[in-house]
Amino acid sequence: MKLPLESAQDEDLGQNSIQNYTLSSNEHFKLGVENNTDGSIYVDLIVEKALDREKEPFFGLTLMAVDGGIPQRTGTVQINIKVLDINDNSPHFTQSEYKVRLKENSPRNTLVTKVEARDLDFGSNAQITYSFHRVPKKILNLFNLNEMTGEIIVLGEIDYEKETSYDMSIKATDDGGLSGQCKVSVEVEDVNDNVPEVSIISLKNIIPEDSPLEAVVALFSVRDKDSGDNGKTSCSVEMTLPFVLKATKNNFYQLVIQTPLDREKVSEYNVTITAIDRGSPRLTSTSIIHIQISDVNDNSPIFEKSLFEMKLQENNIPGLLIGSVHAIDLDTEQNGKISYSVLPGNITANHAASYISINSETGNMYALRSLDYEQIKDFKITVRATDGGIPSLSSDAFVRVMVIDENDNAPFFLYPLQNSTFPCNELLPKMAEGGYLITKVVAVDGDSGQNSWLSYEILKATDPGLFSIGAQNGEVKTRRPLTERDSSKQRLVIVAKDNGVPPQTSTAMLNILLVDGFSDPYLKVVDVRQQDPEDEGTLTMYLVICLASVSFVFLLCIVSFVGIKMCKKDHGSSFIVAPPQFPPAIPENYTDSQSGSLSRNYQYDVCLTNGSLSSEFRFLRPLIPVFSVADPNLPVNHNNSSVSQDLPNCLDSSQSEVKVQASLTEDAAPRSGGPGCTVNQAIGANANSGQNDWLSYQ
Repeated sequence: MKLPLESAQDEDLGQNSIQNYTLSSNEHFKLGVENNTDGSIYVDLIVEKALDREKEPFFGLTLMAVDGGIPQRTGTVQINIKVLDINDNSPHFTQSEYKVRLKENSPRNTLVTKVEARDLDFGSNAQITYSFHRVPKKILNLFNLNEMTGEIIVLGEIDYEKETSYDMSIKATDDGGLSGQCKVSVEVEDVNDNVPEVSIISLKNIIPEDSPLEAVVALFSVRDKDSGDNGKTSCSVEMTLPFVLKATKNNFYQLVIQTPLDREKVSEYNVTITAIDRGSPRLTSTSIIHIQISDVNDNSPIFEKSLFEMKLQENNIPGLLIGSVHAIDLDTEQNGKISYSVLPGNITANHAASYISINSETGNMYALRSLDYEQIKDFKITVRATDGGIPSLSSDAFVRVMVIDENDNAPFFLYPLQNSTFPCNELLPKMAEGGYLITKVVAVDGDSGQNSWLSYEILKATDPGLFSIGAQNGEVKTRRPLTERDSSKQRLVIVAKDNGVPPQTSTAMLNILLVDGFSDPYLKVVDVRQQDPEDEGTLTMYLVICLASVSFVFLLCIVSFVGIKMCKKDHGSSFIVAPPQFPPAIPENYTDSQSGSLSRNYQYDVCLTNGSLSSEFRFLRPLIPVFSVADPNLPVNHNNSSVSQDLPNCLDSSQSEVKVQASLTEDAAPRSGGPGCTVNQAIGANANSGQNDWLSYQ
């Protein structure tokens, strides 16, 4: 078969015009090319292989025209081929034979079965109609076949006594005239169609549960179409039911109540009435009466348990659901509709309603406020469940709410006092050996359980290897014997951590002062805190006088410094050491009356070397600026002073600065290599650590 195609057009002539055509590869079509004398080329599409629409209904081909020029040019066109359907397939049934069982006396329009045939063609060629094929007339009177759907339904009366089975042939035909056939076999099932009939005359479907005995529930009659003994009947009901049958005249029966009813035990009854005839064989029929028992409000709500225990995490958000209570009422409808309420009561002088609310319908309980375990650990309230009956019935249950502790309290140091403005100082003899108990830190935690389990550790220390702390008991001990190289003032930062999740921590600072021994001056210091209020007032006055004196000396030193500086510029390059005039040193048993710290003596060596005329002073901010600095040839005041200080390093001689070198030895010598002087000064540790005293040198 040839299909002519339109030729391509090329405006070039000769060799540059169209020379050939090509077609995309396929197995069903090929090109037929014809050359005319005038040089034109005609193209035909030739069907090379038979087409089958059911396998491949569509083809897409590409036709290409090629000229002979250089460069070679081409042109393409898309050829879409749609395969049309022809009626080459006949209908086929899904089953060659259908077997069906049908009860006799089946009502009209009862579906017997449905046959189905399929056609692979398309469109009108696939439209199938069904029909009976060569069946007797009685089949046409008893069954009807839907020609479009293939459904077979009952048309007439099916009687087992007349015919036990039926065979019929069904034909399926498409619009093209092709057809297929199948066989349907219908087997009729026997049913006894002459059974006693129970006819209900009157019936109370709903009766209250407090109905009296002997009350009539139903009245019915029994009739059998048969005659003779086959028409005589008897009736009965189950013996376990609270009902009984009473026979009357002319095959009439009454169904009456014989035992009390209880809807909560049995809410409904299906009473089966069995009628039996006296035929041979005996035929029976049953009739079921459905009786519902209506409710009477005779049951109080019952809680699942008398005491509900609920847990609530402290610091909860208001409105948090903490649990629910549930009660059941065996009654129904309004009699069984339960509403919940919280009874008034006192909880630490507050009403329960201020802590807990309850959803009256669901019994869900909510926390109205955020609770604190440290204030209230648990409380008990009474919940009442009331039904909707008239009169209403109710019952109560107790709800115990236990507040669960949350780790919301950080440890608090009792010793050393955490929030005190005065540091805590402890004394440590220099001759103490390893394991010497210095003090014991004590902290508490407001939480409970494992949230209050505390452990201690040293977070920061002047000498980390010198001290240890008991993780559980908080005992601060020395790890090793003290040496002369150990600083005279040790500072420990102790952290207490609880065992909560996440853990809370607190820190406290402990100052440890190294002393030679607990001599009388230290004991006198302890007594200062035990003086009467009048003595403390006198001491305060002395301190004010001392502060004023020190301020005066400080101003005098500045004036002296300026004057000496000017003299240096005028009179030469020699380094002059002049003793500044300081007030008398504070007594060695002096202490801070507020902190109660003991004074501890330490030896400091101050080396002064010659420098250039441009030597400068360095002033340190004083806490209690008391120093005795003098010329080596002058007498030195060796009185002790109670002061907290951190001495700077000695001045670098190359930069013409005064340098101070401090050590823990008592017999340090002046530096070698040039003239200089050594001033020995005893300094007591003060609780206000971390501040620097001042020095003036010239």
